[in-house]
Amino acid sequence: MTTAEREAVHRTAARAALGVPGVVALQPALAERLALAASRVIEAVAAGASRAPEGAGVRCEITPDGAWHLEVRCILDEDHRVVDVARRVRSEVRAAVNACLNQHDAAPPPPVRVLVNVTRTIPTPA
Repeated sequence: MTTAEREAVHRTAARAALGVPGVVALQPALAERLALAASRVIEAVAAGASRAPEGAGVRCEITPDGAWHLEVRCILDEDHRVVDVARRVRSEVRAAVNACLNQHDAAPPPPVRVLVNVTRTIPTPA
């Protein structure tokens, strides 16, 4: 798996999660937040606008048995049932990543395991 393919899986998973009704945002992990803070300083010097990287909130790795393991950290709208949204995120991410892997490789894709971590719920923006 090349770096470009790994990044494609990462972006695909993030887009799939954000497309689920009830998902407000993805929560970056601590390392991603520190990197984002550093990039904001660099971008401020360059007078550019900063925003979270597209894949922030998704961690993906290939396990020793060859399977993909993805962790998706979501912030949800409190007006949606958490368990229903989490199940749908898991399903949508798995389907999207499988489709992405099928595009990049002629062989059958390895198993995709998705863990959804709901970090918080927030009120619906007015």
